[in-house]
Amino acid sequence: MKSCVLAYSGGLDTSVILGWLMEEGYEVHCVYVDLGQPCEDQNEIMNKATQLGAASARSIDVREELCSDFAFPVLQWQSRYEGVYLLGTSIARPLISKACLRVAREVGAKGFAHGATGKGNDQCRFQLAAEALCPDIVMIAPWRIEKFRTRFPGRKEMIAFCEEKRIPVKASLEKPYSSDENCLHISYEAGALEDPECCGIDLVEFGMTVSLADAPDEGESVTIAFESGRPVAVNGQRDSGLAIVERLNTLGGRHGIGRIDMIENRFVGMKSRGVYEAPGMTVLYEAHRLLEQLTLDRDLLHLRDRLAVEVAEMVYYGFWYCPKMDALMRFIEEASQSVTGEVRLRLYKGNIVVEGRQSAFSLYDQSAASMEGGGSYDQQDAEGFLRIQGLPLRVQGRINRRDY
Repeated sequence: MKSCVLAYSGGLDTSVILGWLMEEGYEVHCVYVDLGQPCEDQNEIMNKATQLGAASARSIDVREELCSDFAFPVLQWQSRYEGVYLLGTSIARPLISKACLRVAREVGAKGFAHGATGKGNDQCRFQLAAEALCPDIVMIAPWRIEKFRTRFPGRKEMIAFCEEKRIPVKASLEKPYSSDENCLHISYEAGALEDPECCGIDLVEFGMTVSLADAPDEGESVTIAFESGRPVAVNGQRDSGLAIVERLNTLGGRHGIGRIDMIENRFVGMKSRGVYEAPGMTVLYEAHRLLEQLTLDRDLLHLRDRLAVEVAEMVYYGFWYCPKMDALMRFIEEASQSVTGEVRLRLYKGNIVVEGRQSAFSLYDQSAASMEGGGSYDQQDAEGFLRIQGLPLRVQGRINRRDY
């Protein structure tokens, strides 16, 4: 019998795919990767998979790994896709692939199945991760298989299939959009959100953040400590990466921080509309950026910023496991050694205001920077500096007379 692992959520799509794969003669091993999805009874999900006929079903908790080994390195890069998106879903997909492929190796499965569509980015992230980690694995993407699409052209047919097979799913034809959640963020897309003229912030029922109108009328201060560019404590309490993210999700969410509505360029070429909320990571990005301003050398910071755009694209496209990314991650670990210290922020109605920052590695020299007289900076030094900087301009100016 053909065998495969299935990245399984227990929702409509993967429940239908599980039933379809078994009809196609596959022995299916279901893998639920716990990324911090909310209010889901994992035992119930696993029991449903085995009752439907899966050869095995297991849940794998990767929440701490997601934060510490995936999200925090991207945080050190200050990478945002197209300047906005904090990559919460993109970061999680290569980790899901790694967890599923480990199970495939354990059970001897030759295939890796997932529920990503042929239009989206997730298919790229799953497959490119699998190509790198297990080149011999057979990828099974039912939404790219004509036989599957013919049988299930839409949600109506999928719901009917579940009713016929007595597969319990929480799905309806009236659902206005789809969502994907982990401990880093929630993304909302499709359905009514496909109309760019509708207000996504008004349409979506957010799960992690309150509206600005409902946020407290008084701000709240929070102090975040970093070591080598990684968050290690909140308000003086050291904790794990996951606990820090979850605590800041609560704090940031309470003040309506971290909502965005964007139209982005997918890897496959089309534009798509997404609404996101990431309160904890938004707070961490801002605190990290403010500490870097204090501790990173100008040229190193500017080089990091230029490369951060490329890192964001690689994460978004799915190139997590490749030599280029490996080298870039080693670079950012070295570049972040001095990003150690504390940042104090005030959270207020969607805003993040810096209240103070300090570091033993601070490059800020008040004596040199002061606009007051004296200090360690001799203003006469600027004369020679500017004469040297202006030398090529003077030469060119004598040759190419500009009209002014």
